[in-house]
Amino acid sequence: MSQVIECVPNFSEGRDPAVIQAIADAVSSVEGVKLLNVDPGKSTNRTVYTFAGAPGPVCGAAVRAAKVASGLIDMSRHTGEHPRFGALDVCPLVPISGITMEETVAHARELARRLADEVGLTVYLYGEAASSDARKSLADGRAGEYEGLAERLTQKEWKPDFGPAKFNSKSGATAVGARDFLIAYNANLNTTSVRRANSVAFDVRERGRVKRTGDPITGEVVRDEKGDPVHEPGALKGVRAIGWFIEEYGFAQVSMNLTSLNETPIHVAFDECVAKAAARGIRVTGSEVIGLVPLSALTDAGRHYLRLQKRSTGLPDSELVRIAVKSMGLDELAPFDPHERIIEWAMKEPGTSSALMSLTTQAFVEKVASESPAPGGGSVAALVGSLGAALGTMVANLSAHKRGWDDRWEEFSAWAEKGTALHTELSRLVDEDTIAFDAIMSAFGLPQGSDEEKAARTDAIEAATRAAIEVPLKTMEASLRAMEITKSMAENGNPNSASDAGVGALCARAAVRGAMLNVQTNCASLKDKGFVAKALERAEKMAADAEKLENDTLAIVTSKM
Repeated sequence: MSQVIECVPNFSEGRDPAVIQAIADAVSSVEGVKLLNVDPGKSTNRTVYTFAGAPGPVCGAAVRAAKVASGLIDMSRHTGEHPRFGALDVCPLVPISGITMEETVAHARELARRLADEVGLTVYLYGEAASSDARKSLADGRAGEYEGLAERLTQKEWKPDFGPAKFNSKSGATAVGARDFLIAYNANLNTTSVRRANSVAFDVRERGRVKRTGDPITGEVVRDEKGDPVHEPGALKGVRAIGWFIEEYGFAQVSMNLTSLNETPIHVAFDECVAKAAARGIRVTGSEVIGLVPLSALTDAGRHYLRLQKRSTGLPDSELVRIAVKSMGLDELAPFDPHERIIEWAMKEPGTSSALMSLTTQAFVEKVASESPAPGGGSVAALVGSLGAALGTMVANLSAHKRGWDDRWEEFSAWAEKGTALHTELSRLVDEDTIAFDAIMSAFGLPQGSDEEKAARTDAIEAATRAAIEVPLKTMEASLRAMEITKSMAENGNPNSASDAGVGALCARAAVRGAMLNVQTNCASLKDKGFVAKALERAEKMAADAEKLENDTLAIVTSKM
């Protein structure tokens, strides 16, 4: 899939399981779309759906879901804690991979047109897809909510971008937009007071609170020359927040939208809520994410909390995520399943990625030993290299935590981060090598009846062979860099683990030599001699460097025994 977008529609129904399921079924019925998450809220009476795929199918699924919702949701009877003005209240598109924001905007505008033409909805564009700066803010576009919509539709400046400028009491209006990742994130408080929750929200949100003279609650509002209230900015950029009481939980929350993770990561929002709440005698007991989050949001959080403890951050993503979940109490209200809540992990279809690395050790060995030519030497070389990098990472982590070396934790943490990146890359190459081999076999299986077919087959074989050379070259490069880590750890790391660093160096050296054999084998059949010469030159240089690193590392290890 060359282009992937995410759609996160919010429907104004969070209490009727039949309606919630009907909308979900409408999304799932579209081929090429994966429904990633359905998150209903009883108090908000609102359900957030998250699905992703190529732009065409995703937009088609949004239209199909809107048709179902328009027949099942009656806004004239809707009540809930969350601002809203329509049955399909808001429908943003988010670029995920292989697609620009500009392209996503074009899809959002086409989706808005289809919702108006095919479903009959009144549609406003917002965010990056807005038709004017005055309509960029969702809050401004939804001002007055459903109850004020009939009056707003009579105003010339609020004529909808698509669809009828006539109040529909059943469906209301819909906002369609394009935006970057937005995380709906709530901090749980040990208070039932909405006023106190709002005070924390005003402290942290970018807009802050209305400025007053004298008493901050009862004092006179300070106004500008136009007569509009003056705001004192809050602590966090790109954060919108309000306080509310959630009856089903029995406590208040600070409900936030994090609109820019670059400006305010999730862990910064959590820590700021903790600090501002504590200043008011309130505890943050945990937090919750609504919908899905990008992997980086949680791995960054995991590293942040490890740094606060002065512990090594060179851990696998799964461990960083676990630390983030526990540190921010993301599992306080309900279990937090990373494979369902992290978008990159949720997008993976079972059995389609990391097919080899997901096997048990026994199953992998048996698969190598089978009659099939793949996985073969290339995949095994990458696996051995990943083990070498992992051993170097282990020594770095042990060194970071060694008693008496507390002032060196950052030094070893940096090495561990490098090692983690390398054994992750080499683990990926285990599967990539087999995929490259399969591509060659597929190219050889192409028809060769006509001259055109023969030429196409020859070109396909050449292209697949080049790719099959690049994969072991990547294995060599990553394994060579892993040897730099094992050498440093043998020399400077925990002396009790010097032999582990030595074994890591031997594994990485074996990976370099083994991958080089694959390079040489595939180069022998490639017609592009210029490509062959460059590939062999690179491989020979890395093989020589690896031999020196192995000798140096083993000499260091031997000297410490």
